[in-house]
Amino acid sequence: MAEITAAQVKELREKTGAGMMDCKKALTEANGDFDEAVKVLRKKGLAAAGKKAGRITSEGIAWAGVVDGKAVAVEVNSETDFVAQNAEFRGLVERIAGVAAASSAETVEQLAEEKWPGDPEGRTVAQIISENIAKIGENISLRRFVRYQATPKTVFGTYIHGNGKIAVVVRLEAEGGDRQKVAELASNVAMHVAAAEPRFLRREDVTQADLDTEREIARDQALKSGKPEAVVDKIVSGKMEKFYGETVLSEQPYVREEKTSIRQLLEQTGREAGTSIELTGFTRYKLGEGLERRNEDFAAEVMQQAGL
Repeated sequence: MAEITAAQVKELREKTGAGMMDCKKALTEANGDFDEAVKVLRKKGLAAAGKKAGRITSEGIAWAGVVDGKAVAVEVNSETDFVAQNAEFRGLVERIAGVAAASSAETVEQLAEEKWPGDPEGRTVAQIISENIAKIGENISLRRFVRYQATPKTVFGTYIHGNGKIAVVVRLEAEGGDRQKVAELASNVAMHVAAAEPRFLRREDVTQADLDTEREIARDQALKSGKPEAVVDKIVSGKMEKFYGETVLSEQPYVREEKTSIRQLLEQTGREAGTSIELTGFTRYKLGEGLERRNEDFAAEVMQQAGL
């Protein structure tokens, strides 16, 4: 059997866009014959996937749920919203979430190399995604995921908004008490997170860089407004409190009852449920945030592909 070099794998990957491990397996199967390896990849649909690998994926689905006692949120991107609403694509996203829940992967790269459950050929998540790219006809990318482990005290709340535009996981800790009330609270806080866009869990979680930036902006605005130096510090302090109230989840006003903060809501519900409730984590994924958007419209793309 011919020895497969890293240079051969690199060249095949650059030509086809297929994954590194897929290229190595194809070269092995083709006994080092480059052209035959390309054919192997094309037959498996992996080379076809590679041709689409450079396309912008800013649509797709953000999904959140509880799988086997663990809370998971994932974002899987596609090129168009049309494909994102396809039942097969939605099923793919949910199964990826299931793999994330069962695995110990900490990065997208590690998750991509996990074996696909029940697959007789032992294919990986990355290979299944590549095959779906070839089948669906659009680039698909696994962008990010998070997995929350549970303790006996844990109660999860999850929420998906806009059919996959926003996905939220919230983790509460409560010992005993009325678990139904705690579960309802977790769901309500998850909906709040979707609407209010908190950036931090607690005041202590705000980064020093964020604090310095906000103080600098507040001081500059106060000085430019002509306020005397003697009151500038008070103005800055007031603006910082407003910043905390807007960005820190525990200090935000509850969207359904703005006179009550999330911290007060937890305390109030805890009294009603007969337990102490602690908010210990949250994740909010907004679909496509920070990604480059497609410029051309769908109608123009159809016309282009039709040669019109």
